[in-house]
Amino acid sequence: MKFVIQRVTKASVTVEGNVIGAIGRGFLVLVGVGDGDTKEIADKYVKKLLGLRIFEDADGKTNLSLKDVGGELLLISQFTLYADCRKGNRPSFINAGAPELAKGLYEYVIESCKKEGYPVQTIMVQLSRQKSEIFIMN
Repeated sequence: MKFVIQRVTKASVTVEGNVIGAIGRGFLVLVGVGDGDTKEIADKYVKKLLGLRIFEDADGKTNLSLKDVGGELLLISQFTLYADCRKGNRPSFINAGAPELAKGLYEYVIESCKKEGYPVQTIMVQLSRQKSEIFIMN
């Protein structure tokens, strides 16, 4: 499992001109599921994600968590995090989880975050096949 976490003041995803997910202050997270990933692995990643203290406190120190700032989550399923570009010019995705596994664990991550009380926007579409834009404001 791989998470790419971006702290944002706001973020959104637009597909074919329509906003399909948007948040204010929080994390935009690209979620990649690998072959062999499990719910136990997902639990560790979710715990780490929700516990990260990377928002500034009153003294300007990165000391506050997502919960401390009332933050939101925008989770985007992204199998391309498993691209292997070591050989040739065409990436291999052999280490990415099968679609059924990836969808199941992605949905598990969403539900785990929601159970902890976080507002979650989710995006699970084939963004590469449609005109899409991810907007991030730090």
